[in-house]
Amino acid sequence: MNPVHYLCTHKAFTMSLQELSEQELFRRESLKKLRKLGIEPFPAQLYPVDALSKEIKDNYSEGKAVCLAGRIMGKRIMGKASFAEMQDSSGRIQLYFNRDEICPGEDKTIYNEVFKKLLDLGDFIGINGTVFKTQVGEISVNVKTLTVLSKAIKPLPLPKTDSEGVIHDAFTDPESRYRQRYVDLVVNPNVKETFIKRSKIISSMRNFLNSKEYLEVETPILQSIPGGAAARPFVTHHNALDIPLYLRIANELYLKRLIVGGFDGVYEFAKDFRNEGMDRTHNPEFTQMEIYVAYKDYIWMMEFVEEMLETICMDVLGTTDVQIGENAVSFKRPFKRISMIDSIKEHTGIDITPMNEIELRATCEKLGVETDESMGKGKLIDEIFGEKCEGNYIQPTFITDYPVEMSPLCKKHRDNPELTERFELMVNGKELANAYSELNDPIDQKERFEEQVRLSEKGDDEAMFIDMDFVRSLEYGMPPTSGMGIGIDRLCMFLTNNSSIQEVLFFPQMRPEVKTVKLELTENEKAIHEELKKVNKCELQELRSLLEMSNKAWDKGMKGLAKKSVLKVSKESDVLYVELL
Repeated sequence: MNPVHYLCTHKAFTMSLQELSEQELFRRESLKKLRKLGIEPFPAQLYPVDALSKEIKDNYSEGKAVCLAGRIMGKRIMGKASFAEMQDSSGRIQLYFNRDEICPGEDKTIYNEVFKKLLDLGDFIGINGTVFKTQVGEISVNVKTLTVLSKAIKPLPLPKTDSEGVIHDAFTDPESRYRQRYVDLVVNPNVKETFIKRSKIISSMRNFLNSKEYLEVETPILQSIPGGAAARPFVTHHNALDIPLYLRIANELYLKRLIVGGFDGVYEFAKDFRNEGMDRTHNPEFTQMEIYVAYKDYIWMMEFVEEMLETICMDVLGTTDVQIGENAVSFKRPFKRISMIDSIKEHTGIDITPMNEIELRATCEKLGVETDESMGKGKLIDEIFGEKCEGNYIQPTFITDYPVEMSPLCKKHRDNPELTERFELMVNGKELANAYSELNDPIDQKERFEEQVRLSEKGDDEAMFIDMDFVRSLEYGMPPTSGMGIGIDRLCMFLTNNSSIQEVLFFPQMRPEVKTVKLELTENEKAIHEELKKVNKCELQELRSLLEMSNKAWDKGMKGLAKKSVLKVSKESDVLYVELL
């Protein structure tokens, strides 16, 4: 018997792939037929688009000649006249096709063959035509000429909305959407709106910073010493220099070098990379905006952040009131301020001010906060705050005056040397921004770096590297400076009301896709496999009894499936079982 191609995978997925392959074969055949007709399905020349669907609808002009291009997203064939729906970058519009108008001569191939039979949903076409309204008042384009621009050989998953507004066949599986964002953007219009809003948020922030006359700069992504944050870096090797290089975890130290160099204010929209876990709020690469301004302090920076966020909300949303999940959040200034020690006291009833590392570790144990031996005083305090306090701050709140052990790049507090002049902005229970009065004492800075080295030796893989060149830059003198970093991805999550960071990244990091293995199974192998799929695991004799085949065919089929790693036979309490792998 001739072997048949068969996909060994999950049952439902297998069936969908089989259906898909049939459609793909049909579309490839259409591709060949187009070429036989002398029509190139992937033409090279420019197509002179002069209008978008949204413009036509917003500025309706009866009889206006237009040239459009986009995907076919729907077809209604009605003999000599038909309707189609086209989607371009701005939205959708209805197209009207009359056979005798697009084929005025004797040859009706373009309508009868190309449009009706060889063009599929998802194909790109270009049309020339005139704008009109149908009898029911829908703005449409009466097509005069049709041009094939690109053939889609894989069908789009097209959601359908019934008369009651219920959506069927929606493309909603998160993993599929993130892996195939190109499909997600086509079939889910709300997704596209999210990313348009993201672009507007970044533009508004950049315009705000430029209006203050701060300079946008670029600093190295590949760094010999990853600094500016406590995080585990990605490492690679530079062959020519024969040295390890790291993807930056922050751009702080380079920006402060520029303040040393004489700039009064610099900022950068930076791609940073941290080799940490992934969840709904973390991606290994993320976008951060960092800004450093000379002759300022963290109190000034709090007011600056308030003004910036209020401006962005008004620019992008037209309001400072934002819905984030179940919470109504107001970005109208001023924001609440509370010190970290007071916050811990408020939510635990414990004053950690006089505590040493041993006492803090005991307090963590008392509060049920997990710790490990590598954690120093700063980490322990951070764990207490993270577990017991952070999630309570829904409205924008500045958490200020962090213990010195938590902030190795931050200036000591003007009133209390045990604390630093630092704040984190909490929104909806998450950190949004982090800012310092920057440490500019090179001797103090070196000592704090050395403390980070001691933490690293204890096993803290997120402790900072020591950057002696940065210390050297401070020795030349850095003016009093305030710096701030704000997570762009998290800000976009808040302002688009998305709970997952993957929803605001075009291409979030994913685990490697498990590829389906295409096997050739004989008819006997296929019969055994089909029966076993119903139960996944059963007694061997029970499976044998369900199949009407000779002993020879059975033995050959079982051996073939075992050799191809499709199933295994095992013995449990003297009973043989067969199980799918």
